[in-house]
Amino acid sequence: MKRAIWSGTIGFGLVNIPVKLYSAVQDSRLDLDMLDKRDHAHIKFHRVNEGTGKEVPWDRIVKGFLYNDEYIILDDEDFQAASPEKTKIISIESFVEETEIDDIYFETPYFIEPEKSGAKAYALLLKTLQHTGKAGIGRFVLRTSEHLVVIRPRDNYLLLHQLRFQEEIRSADELALPAGTTSKIQKKELDMAVKLVESYTTEFDISQFKDEYHAELLKIIKQKASGKKRTVKKMKVVHTKSTDLFSQLKASLGNGKRAS
Repeated sequence: MKRAIWSGTIGFGLVNIPVKLYSAVQDSRLDLDMLDKRDHAHIKFHRVNEGTGKEVPWDRIVKGFLYNDEYIILDDEDFQAASPEKTKIISIESFVEETEIDDIYFETPYFIEPEKSGAKAYALLLKTLQHTGKAGIGRFVLRTSEHLVVIRPRDNYLLLHQLRFQEEIRSADELALPAGTTSKIQKKELDMAVKLVESYTTEFDISQFKDEYHAELLKIIKQKASGKKRTVKKMKVVHTKSTDLFSQLKASLGNGKRAS
């Protein structure tokens, strides 16, 4: 496993559990480089001083916030001083039913690994959450930003999920949604749509879903590397001549797969 992205403690009442966090996800996308079309030379990005046009080395770059038309420079000590506890401690503030958390708030997942000295306390928290069906809610600072998190059991380990704050979720009020459309749905249309859903219903198995687009893209890369002409897949689009919603649903049932 790669290097831990954070180390500190989880505060569980008066119990402190020394832990490390590891990223639970990895990028499956192809690593594509940006090149100059003429000679395939790499395109590089430089940190350039807007005034002088000269490149600025990392050790001369600082972070600043524009306040009253003047930049206020912040250093590492300032970030830690804002909340010294949260840079090293994930304090569980409350416990909730895991099912109460709306999926829209979930963000990045991390594996939680205990230090040797915290193995028993880690196991206690894991078993307690498994027994109660609860999840712990807390906050901590990672990379100069505060994050709301949920700690929950998964298999035989604890998983930490970053959560979005309420103010990060946009309102759906601005969506141009059709007014009164549901009242226009006929019973026979609804019944047919329900049958269509049932015909496609299966047990959810994430392993059945692969990143097919990037797999096909890699095939094209290998074909071009060997000098072969790339093969282009034809789109399979099924159309019904009728514009009637009921007829389209009925035709869908005839062409759709059936759950085994």
